Amino acid sequence: QVELVESGGGLVQPGGSLRLSCAASGFTFEDYAIAWFRQTPGKEREGVSCISSDSGNAYYGDSVKGRFTISRDNAKNTVYLQMNSLKPEDAAVYSCATDLVTKYFCSSWSAFNYWGQGTQVTVSS
Repeated sequence: QVELVESGGGLVQPGGSLRLSCAASGFTFEDYAIAWFRQTPGKEREGVSCISSDSGNAYYGDSVKGRFTISRDNAKNTVYLQMNSLKPEDAAVYSCATDLVTKYFCSSWSAFNYWGQGTQVTVSS
């Protein structure tokens, strides 16, 4: 069955870095865009980044531009989110998702409809 599994979260100090991974199985990974979202208590889910199926296009939320980088290795069925210069406000549960309808492209945040379980990122001194 379709499955997305996030890993790589943890505790870092402000200014530190983490790399999250999203491992996919159960579908033709090379045909699908993958996005990262984050959510904290009391806030709506926020789109963080998206990458098209062939890595031809990447998008970032305004709050993370210049600090986060999304990439993918289709041979490994894995998408990564490199997070640098982390701030306390970056703390959240980070989830990856795919759009099983649009497939190839990052059309809109709202189009993503299949989710992983999430990994916790904590930024604190």
